[in-house]
Amino acid sequence: MGRMSESVPVRCPACRREHVYAAPSYPCVCGAPVAPPLDRRGAATVVNHRVWDEDWIAVRCAACGRLDEWPYPELGCPCGILLRIPVAGEQQPAEPTSQPAARTTRTDTDVRGRPAFQPVTIRTARDAVTAAALYLRWLGYRDIRRADQRPPSGIGLAARGILAQVDPTVRPASLRDVECLWLTAMTESTGCVYFSLAGYADDARTRADELRVPLFVLDLTGTPQPVNELADELDATGC
Repeated sequence: MGRMSESVPVRCPACRREHVYAAPSYPCVCGAPVAPPLDRRGAATVVNHRVWDEDWIAVRCAACGRLDEWPYPELGCPCGILLRIPVAGEQQPAEPTSQPAARTTRTDTDVRGRPAFQPVTIRTARDAVTAAALYLRWLGYRDIRRADQRPPSGIGLAARGILAQVDPTVRPASLRDVECLWLTAMTESTGCVYFSLAGYADDARTRADELRVPLFVLDLTGTPQPVNELADELDATGC
């Protein structure tokens, strides 16, 4: 069995309101649910400024032993404060080397034998980035991180062999957005993929087909939906 989430009491340091929080669980590549172990004795801290490296924590899957990075648990208080929940026994990220062979604990798999993708509901822009990162990991990309070069709009993610742009805005991605992503990927000699919440302008879709850029729309369940044939192919075959 994978690590299951437990509930802990959380007090907001700003308004002193009490909450009960349970960390969301995420699917390991072996299919087992993974959730960060929460520290019952620790105090929640206020998130004033976002730092990409501090948004993620390494957690080991109890089922297969794999160490992966997952979103740091956070809670939004009704007073407007964003709280970071303390985690017990935090581990530093590490490359999984000689880990036990993964065993599948889910029977729901696709034609390639992969565990079915398990999305995270999108409520915020950060959720959209998390959903895209989880999907890239499900496709087989590793070492996902914040891209070195910031895109003109949205958030850039990078992994070995791929550059992704996540656009959590409510406007359709434009032709310029797609071309800028493609040009950046060309300078870095890597592939690219675009994730948008609001879809794409018609000329952006046409240009993406010409440049061979896979396009996905993120629905509010956090599941990327292929928009063009290139995205269909990527979804079916992985990296």
